[in-house]
Amino acid sequence: MKYSEKISDGLNNLLVKNYDAEKGFKLAMDKIDNPTINTFLKDRAAQRGKFAQELKSEILQYGELPEQDGSIKGDIHRAWMNLKVAVASNEQEQLLEEVERGEKASLEEYNEILYDKGVVLPPSTESMLKRHRDAIKSSLTVANIHERIA
Repeated sequence: MKYSEKISDGLNNLLVKNYDAEKGFKLAMDKIDNPTINTFLKDRAAQRGKFAQELKSEILQYGELPEQDGSIKGDIHRAWMNLKVAVASNEQEQLLEEVERGEKASLEEYNEILYDKGVVLPPSTESMLKRHRDAIKSSLTVANIHERIA
């Protein structure tokens, strides 16, 4: 596998994760009535849309094609979110737990690419991925605070 393909594969995995996260935030936003939490979720959805655009551009710079949609795993996770909410006594708390779980998974995937010893990322790509990862860490902290308050 060529160097550019290997990097693009990793970036495409993150791209799909960002598509899934954006959809998940929008789903949670539709189910929660709290204006403060809705603003947080709306901002995170927009942020993940922006991350997806940046990843697409980066993949194209490597001469590869970006993925166009989320994953089946993401679809299943959103279905699980709907099911948990349907049977939960505190749906806001349940949704925020799922948001938190998704953010933790995103962090793991970003860290896997950033710390992959088999691939040396160009500085611009590494910088972008670290910026995304750090924003997700911050989002996770805020989601955790909202969950504790819920």
